[in-house]
Amino acid sequence: MLGGKLATATAIKAVVAVLGVVSVSVGGAWALGIIGAPSVVGVDNGFGPVNESTTTIESEITVNNPNPFGVRLGGLSIDYAVEMNGVRMATGGREGLGLNASGNSTIPVTTLMSNDRIPPWWTSHVANGENTTLVIDASIHSDLLGREFNPQVTRNVNTNIIGGFNSDEDRPIDIDEPAAPSPVLWLNSTSGSWGEVSNDTTEIDTAFELYNPNPTPIAISEIGYEIRMNNVTMGAGATDSTVTIRPGELETVRATTALQNENLDEWWVSHLRNDQTTRLEVEFYARVDLSAIGGGTIEIPLDSIERTIETDIFGQESAGDTGGSDGGTTTPTPADDDTTTATPTPTETDTLLAVDGPTA
Repeated sequence: MLGGKLATATAIKAVVAVLGVVSVSVGGAWALGIIGAPSVVGVDNGFGPVNESTTTIESEITVNNPNPFGVRLGGLSIDYAVEMNGVRMATGGREGLGLNASGNSTIPVTTLMSNDRIPPWWTSHVANGENTTLVIDASIHSDLLGREFNPQVTRNVNTNIIGGFNSDEDRPIDIDEPAAPSPVLWLNSTSGSWGEVSNDTTEIDTAFELYNPNPTPIAISEIGYEIRMNNVTMGAGATDSTVTIRPGELETVRATTALQNENLDEWWVSHLRNDQTTRLEVEFYARVDLSAIGGGTIEIPLDSIERTIETDIFGQESAGDTGGSDGGTTTPTPADDDTTTATPTPTETDTLLAVDGPTA
């Protein structure tokens, strides 16, 4: 009986000793450069399904294994994060990963982004001159090797939405009213610039240069507006702008419009479903007092803006934009020349180094 217990204890000690030697051997081999550490060499991203509350980000993370054998490392995991102008948009990761021998393995990662992250990103985008710095962190960590590698992909995304409010084109403003002169006014130019940006609203300061060609003064009491993006009403209202334009004179009429940031979630969904394309439509009107020529107060169309805005946030295709611009550079860690790729199936967490294929 005693002999059996001693034999069992001896066997357990032997197994523990072997495990210790293997673990030390793996760590020592890495320290001596015999076993190379896996590293992330590329990250490709795209948008998947989107609904009213969440946006799916589908990523493929390419990991290079410099060793001549496939490995499954206990505690081998990838952590993934997307930030836009420092606003954390999404996080994700995978654990228990396997890598092919001597080459690249492509690991799919699906991350859900809450659409309530869009308003804080939008305010940062506008406040930063319609520029966004997209940062993607994809780190690989091995508990067995005790190492973590943190490559970073950076891309600049630019738009020019406000440019759609600027025009130097002269045009007459006419209206079908018996008492109204023809034209009522001439619109010589329009301009717009971003105003105050808060969590609730994004202001646009607009200016209209109006010329009165008539022999009587024209009084403007109000400027109204409606702003739509992909048929989503982003803002509508009117501002008091009491200005009297005397005969033969040019006046600048100013008005501040506001986008309601609470509607950005709905716009974002339409933008992605429309292949990252937005149709911006803005309509302005003015209330004009024609009492000096025997008429009343009427509403006239002041200006109409239509503009197409396209983005390519993850750089999946060449940017094209008839109304804005989008560009940037992607700087991933240089990839290995070996282009062999595969999609491994996640494995259970191991405590030892497992080798796929023949060993040396």
